[in-house]
Amino acid sequence: MGQSIKIKIAGNEYPLVASSPEMEQLMRLAAEAINQKLTAYDAKFPNKSLSDKLSFVALNETVSRLTYQKKLSEASDEAKKLQDDVDSYLMNIGKDGR
Repeated sequence: MGQSIKIKIAGNEYPLVASSPEMEQLMRLAAEAINQKLTAYDAKFPNKSLSDKLSFVALNETVSRLTYQKKLSEASDEAKKLQDDVDSYLMNIGKDGR
């Protein structure tokens, strides 16, 4: 069983359960980041509804996550290519007798 915590987002408090101390910390950091983005959107779009601003936060965070996933996939592909190059090089060293 996890730890019961309360997270405040946009002035509303939510009772949640964190499965570990690390998860609790991540949840608190996420709530803080959301609230910071909401504050920025409040200043930039004062006439927009909270729902609109939360949609902006969700869109922004999703675009960031997809960007990082793409970069991670590209880095993984590059690491595999480099590993294949190293493996090929090492096999050729053995064949050449060097």
